Amino acid sequence: MSVPRAIAAVLVADLRQRLRAPRTWVVVVGLAAAMWWCFPAFETHYLTVSIDGMRGRYSSAWIGMIEALIYSASLSLFGFFLVRGTLVRDFETRTWQLLVATTMSRSAYLFAKWLSHMALFAMVVGAGLALGLGAQWVRAEDRHIDLIELIKPALLLTMPTLALTAALAVWFDMVPWLRRSAGNVLFFVLWVTLLSVNTSQASHSSSMPTPWPGDPHGLLVAEHDLGRDWPVPAPKGEDRGINIGAQVMKDGEQAILVDWTHWRVDAGALHARGFWLGLALGLLALAVPLLDRCAAHVGKPGRSTGSGATLRWLDRLLRPLERLPGGALAAAELRLILRGRRWWWWLAMLVLLGMQAFAVPAAMATSAILAWVLLIDVFARLVLREQETRTGGLVFTAPAAQRRLVLTRVLVSLGLAWAVTLPATLRLIGSQPTVAFAILAVGASFALWGMATSALARNGRLFELIALSVAYAGLQHGALSYVLVAPETTLRWHLVALPMALALLFVAHWKLLPSSRS
Repeated sequence: MSVPRAIAAVLVADLRQRLRAPRTWVVVVGLAAAMWWCFPAFETHYLTVSIDGMRGRYSSAWIGMIEALIYSASLSLFGFFLVRGTLVRDFETRTWQLLVATTMSRSAYLFAKWLSHMALFAMVVGAGLALGLGAQWVRAEDRHIDLIELIKPALLLTMPTLALTAALAVWFDMVPWLRRSAGNVLFFVLWVTLLSVNTSQASHSSSMPTPWPGDPHGLLVAEHDLGRDWPVPAPKGEDRGINIGAQVMKDGEQAILVDWTHWRVDAGALHARGFWLGLALGLLALAVPLLDRCAAHVGKPGRSTGSGATLRWLDRLLRPLERLPGGALAAAELRLILRGRRWWWWLAMLVLLGMQAFAVPAAMATSAILAWVLLIDVFARLVLREQETRTGGLVFTAPAAQRRLVLTRVLVSLGLAWAVTLPATLRLIGSQPTVAFAILAVGASFALWGMATSALARNGRLFELIALSVAYAGLQHGALSYVLVAPETTLRWHLVALPMALALLFVAHWKLLPSSRS
C-alpha cells in the first residue's frame, strides 16, 4: 500500500496548491463559460461543429460530442500552459531532494504528477459538461438528459488527447532546456503538427474500418463514426466531412437540424483511442530513468555568461548608452538579456535581419514576426526577474527603484522589439510609411502586452501562449501581426490597444512588487 499512498500524497499536495491559487479557478470557470458560445441558438448565423452544413439537435449526445471535439483540439494546447511547472517548482525549491530521501519510487512520483495534470483537466472538462447541460435545457431542442451519452465522447475522445498533453508537460518540465520559453515555442510547433497527423487518411465511409491509430485529437474517429451513424445518408460516392470551428453562414441560410441521440462506439474506435492513451503512459515510463539526471540541472549561473569576445563587443556597443541619464541601468538590463543568447539565436537573428533587408515583401513580413518570436522570453519574463531570482528584497531598496526599473524595462523592451525589425522599417519608411509604422506598432504591442500580461498573471506562460497564437495567425497572413494585408487596420488596432497595455503594466507591476520583495 506504500506506492498508492505515496502517489496520493503527491497528488493531493499538487491539487491543494493549485486549488488555493485564485487564477486556477479563474481559468476553470473561464474555459467553461467560453464553452457557451459553442452552442449557438438555431437562429444564430454560425455553427461550431457540423456535418456538411448539418448539426444535431442539442441532445446530450450531441452536446457531449461538441464539447469533446472542441476541448480535444483546444485544451490540448491551453492545458499544457496551464499545468506545466510543477516539476520545475519541486526541483528549484529542493522539494525533490526531500522526496528522494523517502521510499517513493521515481515512477510513482512521475505518475502522481501526471495524475495531478489529468485531475485539473478533468475539472475543466467537467465544468464544461455541466455548462453543456445548462445549454441543453436553455436551447430546448431535446431536453432528455442522458449522462452516459454526455460523458462518453469526453472520455473516449478528449481524455486520451489530454493524457498525451499531460505526459508531454512532464517531459517539458523535466528536460532542462525545455523548461522555459524555448520549450513553450517547441510545444506550440508540436501541437500544430499533431493537429494534422493522419488527417489525410483516405476514406471514413461506413464501409471502411475505423482509421487506426487515427489522429491524437480523435477527429478521424469522430468523423468516421458520425459518417456511419448520421441519420441523413451521404450523397452516393461521397464521404461525410466534419467541420470544427466557427462557420459563419450566409444571409438567409439556416442550419439543418437532425436527431442524433446516441454514439455507437465499436472496437475499432476503442483501439484507436487506446493507442494514444498507451502512448502517453509509454512516454511517462521513458522519463523515469532520466529523472535524477534532469533534476540535478537546476539554475546553473555559469551557463549564461557567454564568451569573452562577445562580452567585449557588447561592452563597446553599450558604452555610449551608459553616458546618458539612466543609461547605466538600461545597459545593465541589455547585458543581462543579450549575454545569455546562444550562438544559434544570433545566427537565426542575423538570417532574419538579412531577409528583412533583401527578401521579397512577403518574406520580409514573415521574418519580422519570427524575429519577435525569438524575443518572446524577454517580453514575457523581463518584468518577472526579481520574482524568479528572489532578488526583489535587494533590488527595491535603491531610491526610486520601482519607478526607474519599470520605465527602463519598458524602454529596453521597446528598443529590442524595434531593433530586430530595423531593416524592414528602414526599407519601408520611404515607400510604404503606413506599413513601417504598423511594424513599429506591432513590435510595441509584443513588448508592452508581454510585460503587462506577465506582471498581471505573475507568470510568463500566458503571454507566450497568446504571442505564439498571434504569431502563427500572422504566418497565415492574419492582419493582427502580418502587416502587409491591411496595414491601416493593423496600425489602428495596435494604437488603440497600446495605451491600455501601458496602463495595465503599471498597475500590474505595482501589485507584483510585494511578492517580489518577499
